[in-house]
Amino acid sequence: MGLIREIRQVTKNRFLNFFELSTVKKTGDPGKYFLASRAESVDDLEIRRKKTRADGVAMYVLCGREHDKVLLIRQFRWPIGAYVYEFPAGLVENEETYEEAAVREIDEETGLEMKPLAADPMYTRPYYMTDGLTDESCAMVYGYAEDDDHARQHLEDSEEITVVIADRAEVRRILREERVAENAALQLMHFLHDADPFGFLKE
Repeated sequence: MGLIREIRQVTKNRFLNFFELSTVKKTGDPGKYFLASRAESVDDLEIRRKKTRADGVAMYVLCGREHDKVLLIRQFRWPIGAYVYEFPAGLVENEETYEEAAVREIDEETGLEMKPLAADPMYTRPYYMTDGLTDESCAMVYGYAEDDDHARQHLEDSEEITVVIADRAEVRRILREERVAENAALQLMHFLHDADPFGFLKE
């Protein structure tokens, strides 16, 4: 296994920072590795904490009387210069539970009221996003919301978000034709084929 000899913080930003690792490869040769992180300092990196803590939370929300629609957002993302279909998501603030963060973010991004479901921690614990680039992890919260065509958003100036409440036909089109975030895409594939998309939570 490789070793990390030193960590140097390259940037000092509010939401995302860049770090340079001085490493020793498994061959014994020295190397460099770079990572992006939500951490504000070297001591806050998971490398130092040795404990996974969710930076963010994503919400898989079903809508409609029959729970046969799914709540998505279509958001402009600077890194790809285009709109992407995603689950609503956001950062977990200090002292918030995942459920509290989920309810707050759903309200801010969509104006809808989310009712979280209790689920086995196996389904809600933090999982890594892109571990070759970042130590960021995200928890998932599941729930229901009323289908409200008059939803009011509370967006920041930097956010360009359209609320999308999609049935299975629209989900199929989105997966075939649009840019989609991976964590949403994988769940949407199950949504297409499972009579009860949340059936696995009840096992």
